Amino acid sequence: MHKINLTLLLILGLTVACTSAAPTEAPATVITSPSPAGEDIKFTKQREAMVIETIEGRGITDEDVLRAMREVPRHLFVPEEHQQSAYGDFPLPIGYGQTISQPYIVALMTELLELKQGEKVLEIGTGSGYQAAILAEIPGLEVYTIEVIPDLAESAQMRLENLGYDNVHAKQGDGYYGWPDHAPYDAIIVTAAPDHLPPPLTEQLADGGRMVIPIGPPGGYQTLWKFTKSPDGELQAQNMGGVAFVPFTGEGAEENRSPGGHEWPLP
Repeated sequence: MHKINLTLLLILGLTVACTSAAPTEAPATVITSPSPAGEDIKFTKQREAMVIETIEGRGITDEDVLRAMREVPRHLFVPEEHQQSAYGDFPLPIGYGQTISQPYIVALMTELLELKQGEKVLEIGTGSGYQAAILAEIPGLEVYTIEVIPDLAESAQMRLENLGYDNVHAKQGDGYYGWPDHAPYDAIIVTAAPDHLPPPLTEQLADGGRMVIPIGPPGGYQTLWKFTKSPDGELQAQNMGGVAFVPFTGEGAEENRSPGGHEWPLP
């Protein structure tokens, strides 16, 4: 059994973001095969303003993350009717009761992973594919991503392929169990909130690996945690502050849900 040492690094404020819950509504109209070539100059200007004002302006400094946020055409990952709002610092609906996370939380979680060239990353909760695209823009990474909702998984995979992200490997499945075929991973990022740390994800994290995950009760506020796995298998945890994500769903989460609500079951 792994031990957890808690080192509190509380970031003030509440950040709102979410993806990956059970389908509750019809899908939104999402563009699946666009190309960023020759995009409207207004989107380029809006994306640059987004980076300067809501990402750099809030303390994100990693140059690879900033470059990725400048490169990925966020408006192509949202339904057409929401493209004019794509670069605002708030989540947007993508269908099935899901959202694309706000730009700041995407940048923050990516920076917390401390990614290095040659590393392998697992994302739980593909959504529209935006976070996976950001990861794919970090030099030298191999990205694996899982989405529980079949239609979202299919459309995201098509979108990522059409945009040329050949270093992203996507599949539909229950993210609670990770993707053991390609483990261990140097980094794991989870974009929906379980009420405990899923043991399969801990097991698939490499020694020295980092995991960024929101944990807390469904339907409420959660805590964003960064875990680092030491060579002896011990997990060191940093509290990164309050967030609001949709609940982590799927059979794995339902079968292993903490009976008393939000708690800290050890992996």
